[in-house]
Amino acid sequence: MAKRFPKEFKDDVVRVARDGKFTHDEVAHDFHISRSSLKRWLHQADIDDGLRVGLTSSEQGEIVQLRRDNRRLTMENEILRRAAAYFAKDALPK
Repeated sequence: MAKRFPKEFKDDVVRVARDGKFTHDEVAHDFHISRSSLKRWLHQADIDDGLRVGLTSSEQGEIVQLRRDNRRLTMENEILRRAAAYFAKDALPK
């Protein structure tokens, strides 16, 4: 599982990388992260700052939450459908 870093840490790493005093390899090594993580964070920071087109971090978070809610509601709906069918079979005239 991927290691989670706080937003403040990512912001600091992006700020240092954008500063231009160090190469991306040096920044990644100094902060003990992979170069691919740094590249991904820089890309997402560009999107969040409006420099690139794409989903912002808040939009991605909202989509994740909506998918979780949808999955939960679908499961609840299936449970209610099965319960209704179970109780309906007992109510049928014999």
